[in-house]
Amino acid sequence: MSSPSSLAARVSANSVVTITCVLALLYFGRDVLQPVALAAILSLLLAPMLQVLGRFGLRRLPAMLVTLALAGVCVVGTATVLATQLLRVSEDLPQYRAAIQIKIDQVRTAVERPFAHMQDSFGHISPLAPQSQEGLEVAPAAAQNLASVPRTDLLSDLTSKVWGPLGETGLVLVLLIFMVLEHESLQDRLIRLAGQREIGRTARALADAAQGVARFFFSQFVVNAAFGIAIGLSLWAMGLSHAVLWGTLSAVLRFVPYLGALVAGALIAGFAAAVDPGWQLALSCLLLFGVLELLVANVVEPNVYGHSTGLSPLAVMVSALFWGTLWGPIGLLMSTPLTVCLVVAGRHVTALEWLAILLGQAPDVTGAQRFYQRALSGDTGAILRDARPFLRRTSLARYCDQVLLPGLALAGAEIRAELIDAVQREHLRRTVAEVAEALAPSGVTRAKRCQVSLLDANVGAHLRHLREARLGRWQGSLDVPQRSIILCVSQAAERDELVSELLARALREASHDARSVVVPIAPDEQDPDKADLVSTLFIPYPTRETLPEWIVVVDELRANLPQALLATIRPALEDDFPALGSVQSHVDMVLRSFEEALAFVAPRAAGRN
Repeated sequence: MSSPSSLAARVSANSVVTITCVLALLYFGRDVLQPVALAAILSLLLAPMLQVLGRFGLRRLPAMLVTLALAGVCVVGTATVLATQLLRVSEDLPQYRAAIQIKIDQVRTAVERPFAHMQDSFGHISPLAPQSQEGLEVAPAAAQNLASVPRTDLLSDLTSKVWGPLGETGLVLVLLIFMVLEHESLQDRLIRLAGQREIGRTARALADAAQGVARFFFSQFVVNAAFGIAIGLSLWAMGLSHAVLWGTLSAVLRFVPYLGALVAGALIAGFAAAVDPGWQLALSCLLLFGVLELLVANVVEPNVYGHSTGLSPLAVMVSALFWGTLWGPIGLLMSTPLTVCLVVAGRHVTALEWLAILLGQAPDVTGAQRFYQRALSGDTGAILRDARPFLRRTSLARYCDQVLLPGLALAGAEIRAELIDAVQREHLRRTVAEVAEALAPSGVTRAKRCQVSLLDANVGAHLRHLREARLGRWQGSLDVPQRSIILCVSQAAERDELVSELLARALREASHDARSVVVPIAPDEQDPDKADLVSTLFIPYPTRETLPEWIVVVDELRANLPQALLATIRPALEDDFPALGSVQSHVDMVLRSFEEALAFVAPRAAGRN
């Protein structure tokens, strides 16, 4: 039999080989895969519109034609605006030719000056001037050669360059039409491939992919349109002509991630430099564009696209880098939709779950898991940053029920399995103590928070002694109304003392006079005359091992405080619980959470008031 280590190595090697083969297929098969992927994404984008038209009674073919017509009108309208504005700019450019030449000469001089200074300072370096002159001499020759090229060759060269994109566009359009017409058939085929038992999961995956891509493109359209409007209005207010062109161009080019924004900014700055004799307008336009682009790219887009697609902000940027490197500009344009589809697949396909975890907007980590992970490293600050918004919405009792106690249950399981070392245990104890003290402070001064040995031995005892240091042995005055005190009783065990102390703090946060004690209480500290002060007793649910001792303690509490209600709380700390019947007969109530404890004492407190 193979050892676990060799099995893990084989699985890892298989994974590496599989990923390598997939990447090779994506790269070398990009000429075939790009049109198919683009058509599939566009079909997902058009699906919501087709569904809307279908509700009005249109069949698939008429709905597709209407949708394509509307999309074509939008594209043609935008292209018409751009072409009209570009024609006007081209008519105005000759009058700016002299200004452009002057600006080019100024930029060239500013760029060459540092190199000339370096040439003068370091005589042993070979001169750069001859190289520069040689490069300048090539330009007229190149221009002469370009002028000598026949017009028919230029036309054929232009046709060859345009024919490729036009052919790919036509291929994508044909694929899109067939995918839309065969949408239901393709969906049935995918469900058939997934198997009879996976129909629901496959249908959800297809619906999630369609909704994610549609939300992304809609969000991208809104963001880019708002960006273009802001740029156009700002440039118009600054007095730059053809502001409509630059606003529209900025919005359109931003559909190409990163590169499009750079091109738009360069064009705006170049035109501003051409129309203004100085550099003030160009620098102002460049500064405006840069500020807006940084704001949108680093603040608006990561949050808007992340929330609309289910991707984390970092995943949006990483996906652009990955697909842009793999498929070039087309991959850059399709990076986010492709990654959305991968994340959706990861949510529904077990083998691809790691993609959803790494790229998804919110990792599937519970509050308890996050608490436990940070407690192991002693990161109290991060835990408190998560806890304070939680407590503003709800109570400390619910935080203990949903985060702190389940997190400690995870710790207990790994401690019993000996998966936590001594350093992590120390971090865990100190973090729990610091979090409990910060969320429900005892009010003790820092000078008295030095009981390190007690903290190392028992977190619950440490927290209880912090309150006793301020409030006295009984954590408050005994001159109080009858049946107003709630006692959280525990045996001398770390688990029980921590639960009792946390419960006492949760009850005190809710304005109840709750106090925690450890049994047995010394005979000289017992006062039968004060028994009437106690209204309710809470004791943690026992484990199988501690059940006999727990029964003895409960019977003594019954004998000493017969008028008090006695309840036990079953915390989510471990699974080693005795049967309910062996416990329920000894108490008045078995509670499952701190919130139930609050609900249990609230009517009695209201009755006293």
